[in-house]
Amino acid sequence: MIDNYILAPVLANLITAVVQLILWRKTRSQKYLSIAGSFFGVLLSARLFQKVYDGGILTMNAANWDAPFGIVFVADLLSAVLVLITAITALAVSIFSSVSLSRQRMLYGYFPIFHFLIMGLQGAFLTGDIFNLYVFFEVIIISSFVLMTLGGRKAQLEGAVKYMALNILASTFFLTGIGILYGITGSLNMADLAIKIKQVDNSTLVNITSIFFILGFGVKSAVFPLYFWLPSSYHTPPSAVAATFGGLLTKVGIYAMLRTFSLIFIPDTFTQNLLMGIAVFTIIVGAFGALIKTNMRMTFSYLIVCHIGFMVGGIAMFCQVALLGVVFYLMHDIILKTNLFLITGLIRHITGTMDLKTMGGLYRSYPKISLMIALVLFSLVGIPPLSGFWPKLFLFQSGFELQQNSYILALVLGSFFTLYVIVKTWSEAFWKEPPVPSLLENKFEGMNTGRKVMMILPILLLLAVSLFIGLGAQSVYVIAEKISIELVDTSPYIRAVLGRE
Repeated sequence: MIDNYILAPVLANLITAVVQLILWRKTRSQKYLSIAGSFFGVLLSARLFQKVYDGGILTMNAANWDAPFGIVFVADLLSAVLVLITAITALAVSIFSSVSLSRQRMLYGYFPIFHFLIMGLQGAFLTGDIFNLYVFFEVIIISSFVLMTLGGRKAQLEGAVKYMALNILASTFFLTGIGILYGITGSLNMADLAIKIKQVDNSTLVNITSIFFILGFGVKSAVFPLYFWLPSSYHTPPSAVAATFGGLLTKVGIYAMLRTFSLIFIPDTFTQNLLMGIAVFTIIVGAFGALIKTNMRMTFSYLIVCHIGFMVGGIAMFCQVALLGVVFYLMHDIILKTNLFLITGLIRHITGTMDLKTMGGLYRSYPKISLMIALVLFSLVGIPPLSGFWPKLFLFQSGFELQQNSYILALVLGSFFTLYVIVKTWSEAFWKEPPVPSLLENKFEGMNTGRKVMMILPILLLLAVSLFIGLGAQSVYVIAEKISIELVDTSPYIRAVLGRE
């Protein structure tokens, strides 16, 4: 069904960003506009999800050029869900940013760049053109690089250089793959590519092309051995920026894998073994990296790497149950990782540090806030019936059915080490007494009640969504199951875009 409403969430962020550029030095107006624009974006995204859920796949042909000749935007259930979750996390980060960032950082253009980043993410989820996906990836990279360097501290610049260097390399791999793909098929439309790639006789060339995409998306997803830029850079920017990065940037790489390897490069034995090897090593290095770190944000950064491996392994198995687990875990992980980094921002305001060795006594001083954080940490570990528990069941089920013993072992180790790391974090930061009286300023206590509420509200919002995913798992399961069926059988997607099988 053709419907121009598809671009409404993207345009909402674009308009918000442009208006904020006009109000460049009026930071108070920018804060209110960011929260209002993000809230409006949630409403538009919810409406888009409802349209797709009720009416099926929606398409929009730019400038009325029919596919595959023009640029097409497609909203299937996977895209609509991710656009909605992105909008919700953007709202939470907007609220948190309005009270956690200094005016000096806002004057560098934080809010308009933030909305350009969200625009790029939602555009990447909605495009049906492989080159347009690359364009939106570049919007994401440019915006995120600016956000990462905001303030110009030495640690930020060092992390940004690593981030930019590896992502430029990823873009090079991605663009090279696109060039080869266009050369052998003569098309850039993903639905059209799904048909034409089957007509290519040279399977070796197709496999080589798929490797370029694995490398490009692998760097963006921070998989082994291309992961080291993430823990080296995600601990350097402000917590609001790190929350956006931790929750969304690596997940757009996972989305791109799901989209291209369900439509274009249907995994054969070679691709499945390659992806499974990457997944197992990614889980292991992420788990061991988190184990040895004492900086809270670096610990959580390595957990991002570890849990990316969970999802890559599900893609490698490429069966309906495994993909169900991947989609379920993707929804859970975006919300949880965003919330984790918002929590690190709150803790930093309270303690003035991210070093677990110098923390302590948070539970005694802030019992209600600590219990709220405990629920987030329990969800991350996967304590039943919280959100992290259910997708692992489907991943384990697929692993046992397909006899992927190395993946099952990696899942067990990754889950165990996640539990150990979270117990260590809780013990160090919340239960033990501070080793010495802190000489650092407690910025949280210096805030008025309104600002305190605005800092805790986004954490509560994301916690509520996470609890819904866990406690309302039946509803989420229905959505994830429909998405997994659409990923295995892409004929409805192809018909919606091209009007033919």
